[in-house]
Amino acid sequence: MKTVISAALAMLWLCASAGANATIAPLSDWQCQMMQRHSVLPSDAPIGCQRLAKVEFEFIHFNGDIKVGNVIVLDVVAAAVAAIFADLKQQGFPLHSARLMREFSGDDNASMNANNSSAFNARAISGGRSWSKHAYGVAIDINPLQNPFLSFDDAGNISVAPAQSAANYVNRNRYRARAEVTRQGMAEAAVEVFAHHGFLIWGGDWNQPIDTQHFEVGSRALVQQLVELPPAQASALFQRYRDDYRHCRSLNTNMPNEQARAHCAYQTVQAY
Repeated sequence: MKTVISAALAMLWLCASAGANATIAPLSDWQCQMMQRHSVLPSDAPIGCQRLAKVEFEFIHFNGDIKVGNVIVLDVVAAAVAAIFADLKQQGFPLHSARLMREFSGDDNASMNANNSSAFNARAISGGRSWSKHAYGVAIDINPLQNPFLSFDDAGNISVAPAQSAANYVNRNRYRARAEVTRQGMAEAAVEVFAHHGFLIWGGDWNQPIDTQHFEVGSRALVQQLVELPPAQASALFQRYRDDYRHCRSLNTNMPNEQARAHCAYQTVQAY
């Protein structure tokens, strides 16, 4: 079974598990073929297998068990993704599952209905034609049941996906205490972790749609650079982007955390 490893990915793979109970590995030919066969990687996808990596990590299930999950992401963000899930585990943030999208034949609704956390899936944005950030491996969805996707029509009617979220998780104000939000696996408790590691955009900040499960790296201009530059240069760019956000946070300690996070995320995304 042949495996192609980029220079940047080889470096990330070697240092990936540094105490994080996570591993990063390039995709094998078999894994790539399975994604193609199961509608996750169509022939016109904007990125190929040689720039993708699988991150395997431990997480806390809602029942308290330690389980193993997998996501596929862009190679240069793989170490950051491993760190995100390590931090979530450390703070006691639960996940229901993290199975690869090939197990759902690339069907985002099926993955959401299974309350599955996921990343790479070469599909269009919801309700549109342009490629989703998931198609570049720079977006992650967590616990869709607890963090639903909300869209609104012209009459103000709301659609909730997955539908079973409507009864308990549309009104976010009912869960106020941070410990309760963490225990529920709600994205509000994970926003700071994702931002610290470079996933600065949270769909819960959007007005239409409101995508509380969704985290992504940054502007489309930045993403295009990350996939077009040689991996070593792309890795350096991503680290500079992440570090600029962290530097901004260090200069705004007088602000409330949420305000500082939103301010520095906006400033950094605009700069790139």
